[in-house]
Amino acid sequence: MADDLRGVARLLVRGVTATTDLAEGVHAGILGRPGPAGGSGASTRGIPRIAYQGVRMTANLVGGALDASLARLTPWLGPSAGSSRRDALVAVLNGVLGDHLAASANPLALEARLRVGGCALPLRGEDWPSLPLAPTPRLLVQVHGLCMNHLQWRRQGHDHGERLAAELGYTPVHLHYNSGLSIESNGRTFATLLQQLIQDWPVPVERFAILGHSMGGLVARAAIASALQERQQWLERLDQLVFLGTPHHGAPLERAGHVLQSVLGLTPWTAPFMRLGEVRSAGIQDLRHGLGEDLPLPPGVRAYAVAASLQGVRAGHDHRRLRGDGLVPVRSAFGDHRDPLRALGIPEAHRLLVERTGHLDLLNSHAVYATLRHWLA
Repeated sequence: MADDLRGVARLLVRGVTATTDLAEGVHAGILGRPGPAGGSGASTRGIPRIAYQGVRMTANLVGGALDASLARLTPWLGPSAGSSRRDALVAVLNGVLGDHLAASANPLALEARLRVGGCALPLRGEDWPSLPLAPTPRLLVQVHGLCMNHLQWRRQGHDHGERLAAELGYTPVHLHYNSGLSIESNGRTFATLLQQLIQDWPVPVERFAILGHSMGGLVARAAIASALQERQQWLERLDQLVFLGTPHHGAPLERAGHVLQSVLGLTPWTAPFMRLGEVRSAGIQDLRHGLGEDLPLPPGVRAYAVAASLQGVRAGHDHRRLRGDGLVPVRSAFGDHRDPLRALGIPEAHRLLVERTGHLDLLNSHAVYATLRHWLA
């Protein structure tokens, strides 16, 4: 409870100071003293400068005093009560502002953890017996997308992982992470967690698969790149890698946001508004082009891709002309690219295109689940 209040208070202070910076930048532009185009150094002088500085100082003083008071109340107020609504809101905040939350040590910043049965997996394997864990030789790690959390794999009463557990004997494990951090950073952390998971899993692992939705697929690929660099042994145990609507080569919506931000920086009078575009977290900005580096899929791992289109799909229709699922183009979801060297090379037999389906609908699509069951059987 107190940590949540502290986190919100810090965000409010940051909002006041950022708004003050924006107002001063616009004021300076009107007075004819803007900073350089594309920059953020515009400032006023004299009495206006004193006034803006006073607002920032007051906000920081009040925020600091409030933060200190709430910190002292933490032992009495206790930890934040978990609920699906709160967890969803915190996940969205981390998706949009996660890098700022982490850099400022905000209590709302999420720490990457693996979760089983709704409980965070302890960092030491010897502590696992305290969990309601029924390990099986089949391991399925699910990685959620941007602004989401582990609970949101359940959609309209359906959860791919739960069904695969009931019908194929998999044990679902979820990565819960701060999706506002860079994909590379989350990939490194994920790789470290997977190394520990495989080392400490209580029974011999016979099948090991990763299922990534949207950004989750990119985080999985970044984890593979990190594992190759660090020579982590978990990668040798990985059998299958499934992507659901993953923007391997970027998402147009984020590219549009980048273009708008660039346009605002063309003149010194609109440059202060670039700060609004800079609110986008590192994770969101990484979606502009997907994984910029050429990160081929590891040999020996069977990779599968599911793409969706809001359109109906006619027989023989070129999927490259389809609109996609509202967020991710079909070509990007399949890992296709104009440059053959950057294409992922996922075989046609390992692809599924579902029609009249949105990005989130991939999580409860019966057609998607039937194909997953076939692929992972």
